Order: sequence, then C-alpha cells, then structure tokens
Amino acid sequence: MKRKLALLVATVPFAYTGFSQDQTNFIIINLDDVGYGDFSFNGAYGYTTPNIDQLASDGVKFTHFLVGQPISGASRAGLLTGCYPNRVGFAGAPGPNSDYGIHPDEMTMAELLKQKNYNTAIFGKWHLGDANQFMPLQNGFDEYYGLPYSNDMWPYHPQQGTIFNFPDLPTFDGNKIIGYNTDQTKFTTDYTERSVAFIKKNKNKPFFLYLAHSMPHVPLAVSDKFKGKSEQGLYGDVMMEIDWSIGQILNTLKELGLEENTLVVLTSDNGPWTNYGNHAGSAGGLREAKATTFDGGNRVPCIMYWKGVTQPGTVCNTLASNIDLFPTLAAISGAPLPQRKIDGVNILPLVKGEKEVSPRESFVYYYNKNDLEAVTDGMFKLVFPHKYVTYGAHLPGNDGQPGLLTNREITKPELYDLRRDPGERYDVIAQNPEVARKLMQIADDMREDLGDNLTLKIGKNKREPGKTKDYK
Repeated sequence: MKRKLALLVATVPFAYTGFSQDQTNFIIINLDDVGYGDFSFNGAYGYTTPNIDQLASDGVKFTHFLVGQPISGASRAGLLTGCYPNRVGFAGAPGPNSDYGIHPDEMTMAELLKQKNYNTAIFGKWHLGDANQFMPLQNGFDEYYGLPYSNDMWPYHPQQGTIFNFPDLPTFDGNKIIGYNTDQTKFTTDYTERSVAFIKKNKNKPFFLYLAHSMPHVPLAVSDKFKGKSEQGLYGDVMMEIDWSIGQILNTLKELGLEENTLVVLTSDNGPWTNYGNHAGSAGGLREAKATTFDGGNRVPCIMYWKGVTQPGTVCNTLASNIDLFPTLAAISGAPLPQRKIDGVNILPLVKGEKEVSPRESFVYYYNKNDLEAVTDGMFKLVFPHKYVTYGAHLPGNDGQPGLLTNREITKPELYDLRRDPGERYDVIAQNPEVARKLMQIADDMREDLGDNLTLKIGKNKREPGKTKDYK
C-alpha cells in the first residue's frame, strides 16, 4: 500500500506548482541520549551551549515533553508516525539484520509531507529497521546519509564477544553502503554540512530536514575542532560540537531569509545512558534514565523556534510528546492525516504560545513490547507494578566502559505529584485516591485500545511491524 502511495504522490500533478510563503519548512533535530540537564540553560556544567541557549531564548522551551518510549528505535518510530510505538508494533532498539522494521502501511512524517510536494532528507541515525524495504528512501525520504542504527552496534563495542557479537557497522549514502566502521569523529560535521547543503539547495522549495545526530550516544567521538575544548572532557567536547552544528543550521536559515518560514524543533530520543558515567549526560535531577519509564528516561529537552510565530522566551509547562509533532506538522502544512489511527495531538497552539489550552490531556508510558508501566495527566503520575533497571545501585562506568545495572521492581501502584516531586521520590497515593482512580481509568481505557502485557489484557487496535519474511 505504501509503495503505491509513494508512486501516486510522485506522479499525480499537484495544484501546487512552486514554492509559496504559505508553505512552512520543517527542521527536526533529534539528538541521541541527551538528558534533560544537558544544555547550559538547564544547568549543564563544564561546557556551554550558546547556540542552543539562544534558540531557547528566541523560541518556546517545553519543560514537560515526553518521548513515546525511552529507547532509541521505538522513540523514533513514535516521532515519525505520530503513534505510541507499540501501536505500530515497534519495540526496543532493532540491531543489525533485524527481522522487523517500519510497516509499509504506516505513513511516516516524510510521506505525510510528500503529499504537499516537500523535498525530504534525513542525515544521521535511522533505526527503524535495516533491511532495504525499511530504510529511508523506501519510506518517504529523498536523501539519506548516515547509520542504520546506533553507533555502538559495531565490532568495537566494549562488551563485544561477551554480550554482543556485532558485525561491521555500515555507513549509507542513499541505498548504497559507502563504508564500514567509519571514523566517527567526522559524523557530526558530515551531517551538518549535508544539512546546510540541503537547505541551500531547497531555499526556493518547501523542505523537511530530519537531522538525527548519532551523538552523544556512546562511543563518543568529536572532530579536532572541539577536541579538548570543554572542562567536562569528551562528553562536553561532543556537546559543544553539537551546539556548533545547530548554530550552522540557524545561521544558514538567517542568511537565506528563511527564519520566518521555517519551524525548527530540537529534542532528544530519550534520556541519558547514565551507567556510562563520564561519557553520559544528565537527567537534571529526574529519576533514573534511558530504558526506564521514570521521567529520567521519557522526559527530554525540547525547543521550538519559528520566527514571528513563537514568542521569544516562552516557557511551556503543558504536557506534550514527540508523537505530537506528526499531527502538528500536518496542521501547519495542510497535509491530510493517514486513515489509520494515530495517538499524537496537534500542539500548534502551544507553539504559538497560547496559555489556556492543553491539547494533550494524558500520556501513557508503555515500554518493552506492550507493557503499560505508568500514566500521567501532566501533574500527577501513576506508576504500575513492573520490573525495571536502576542506575543507582553501583558506581557508573568510566571512559567508555558501562557500569553495572541492577534489576528492581515496583510491587504496588505508586502516585507521584510531579509539580512538587519531579524526581518521583515520594508516593502520595494514600493522600490522593481520587487522582489515582482518575488515572487508573485512563489506563484502563488504553488497555482496551492497545492492551497491556503486564495485566494480560489484549487490545483491539495494536498493529504489527513490517517483517522481513513478508518480502521474501
């Protein structure tokens, strides 16, 4: 179905015949494993991020922005489809030769905008399946350069031969592999230079740029331009280079006079991987980190800037998610949403700075294949019994080596008041039984829709991912 749609979009003449100032460009910059506390405006130590800080000053800073799941592949599936990842059958972080990927019947953000004749590109990390049919050019993107999955899925992983047995890591240009185990010090610069070239090439056409930096996911790597520049070591150097990259993008928009016609979104795929110690970022005081549904895993920094639309210095404390970007871009571009159900909501009013609106009333924290682990209304969070890994039971690793993780378990429902306790440390369920009941009802409704492996509930509307066997 998707292949036919892509062909239809490419061959049917549009009423639109050229670039119009009514058509907004979109740039989504998705960092890898950046935590809530990793920008200097949020308290980072030992380095500064002046370009990012300026972006926040000029635009809207979202303080309660959640990713669909706190793990790379699933988070990206949610971002690019507007769905909770488990709705589209996506879980975890698919590695080399994965037998699943983005289903051909799902509409990606690139395909959404293709309906309005946008030129589309992704530079960086994909992670929606590495078989040919799952890769970017088969899913709405015109250009692609980067890695098919995480940059640590290669033979030089510190646990290679004990836990993992990764093959050589390919670098793609379009559908062609142009090298293996590429020098990773060049990636941030390469992605940036290709992004700038793409913007310049499409300055008179509507475009969608998805800049999905591989950093600061381990293994960390930085160009000579920034090596040794920070007081925090290699992690700080990498963050300084990422800040430089964002400055290059913003300067290009300014030079070309595109600031008033381009929405820029900066965010992260999940929280930091803190058991890597000095090679990891900071959750900014939130509980736990990546791969957990405590807010250290799901809550990430997010800035949106659109000159003349966003109000400088705006802080948005309203609940929002990366799955909301899909319908928001649809609303701005006029592109019709897919016929299949999505979970995102249009948050354009929040982008515009409207104070009395709350497009998203709740968010459910699914993890693994279909485990409903928590639910929030933006003020309170109800956590259900589940097992999780904790990062705080052992010393973290150092210099690229991971630390030990410990399994723990929530054995009864717990309620946290996120307004007073963003670190999720004090269970207040006994004092707020009505709040707990309200959130439980939201969860029960979602269990009817999508199911819940933790309660053995089978939902009605969960879809399957694409499978490699379906193409053989």
